[in-house]
Amino acid sequence: MAISRKDSFLWGKAPPRPLAERRQSDRSYKFELVDDIQKLKLEMHNGMTDLSNPDLKRHSKSVRNRKFVRGKKKFNMDPKVGVRYLIEHGFLEWRAESVAEFLYKEEGLNKTAIGIFLGEREDMHLQTLKVFVGLHEFSDLNLVQALRQFLWSFRLPGEAQKIDRMMEAFATRYCDCNPGVFQSTDTCYILSFAIIMLNTSLHNPNVKDKPSLQRFISMNRGINNGEDLPSEMLTKLYASIRSEPFKIPEDDGNDLTLTFFNPDREGWLLKMGGRVKTWKRRWFILTDSCLYYFQYTTDKDPIGIIPLENLCVRKLQDPSKPYCLELYNPKGQKIKACKTENKGRVVQGKHQSYKLNAASVEERDDWIDAIRASITKDPFYDLVWMRKRKVISNTSS
Repeated sequence: MAISRKDSFLWGKAPPRPLAERRQSDRSYKFELVDDIQKLKLEMHNGMTDLSNPDLKRHSKSVRNRKFVRGKKKFNMDPKVGVRYLIEHGFLEWRAESVAEFLYKEEGLNKTAIGIFLGEREDMHLQTLKVFVGLHEFSDLNLVQALRQFLWSFRLPGEAQKIDRMMEAFATRYCDCNPGVFQSTDTCYILSFAIIMLNTSLHNPNVKDKPSLQRFISMNRGINNGEDLPSEMLTKLYASIRSEPFKIPEDDGNDLTLTFFNPDREGWLLKMGGRVKTWKRRWFILTDSCLYYFQYTTDKDPIGIIPLENLCVRKLQDPSKPYCLELYNPKGQKIKACKTENKGRVVQGKHQSYKLNAASVEERDDWIDAIRASITKDPFYDLVWMRKRKVISNTSS
């Protein structure tokens, strides 16, 4: 006698079910489906009710605000990481317009971090720089007024190529807003740098030889496509800078952290003490013509700062330390440096020279080269000289 098995699919095709049984099954399925739909509608209704709850709304808004603040803090510590975080959480779009508006309008952003982000040479960063500069309105402003506005919106980085791109973008935007003031963007570019250098010379107490109005006018002869700029214009610009220096934005709440982004060089060196003549291992960072040293790599603040202005560096023979270098003042004067004592008090250093020792000949020579480059580096003068040469060659050809 044949036995009908429910698992007859294992053995072959199952026999068809009777029509009445199939209809009953279909009706049961429809009832189950309708029931599921009703349950889903009820869940959606309850969910919408929860969302309309003012307490939940406030909580959701509070969580979002905290994420936004966290994103800004991340930006201030590492601009690329911060922007990526804000994009991932829906606060920004990876478009130049969105990012530039955020950098231009948002409060609480570190001006150094903005400069770092705008200074990168990847295509998206270049587009963002162009849009960012385009958000500034320079119409009917003289060049000093426009520079005051522009240089307050971020901090110029130290690298010459980054400064060049930013000032090129500024000059283009200024000329677009004020057609006819200059014959070319090169003129605006050169004069902008001349004004920045004038600001430094007039207001830096270490600069003893202050440039006069006549010297400022003489410095800028022939930069307007071979012609001179009006003396009245240069006189007004000079007077504006002499009466009020540029205001440089301070870093916002990060102490010295961002100063040490992208250093010229960093690494361990042995340092000879000033009062107690013992060698101590210190972590050194070279950036912005200063040498900072720390007890540990994780320290936030340095225990000493050595400004490199007016200093020289050389190899030093020491019988106990074979890879020495020395920082010294060629005039024999005490080096103007500072250090932090154990109780946290900042005091002036007591060094006639600084003796340092590297781990190898190669490291010593690399440190000497990097320090020399940092001492002599003045990107403003180099950039202006190159642009003036370009203007002269164009007018003579």
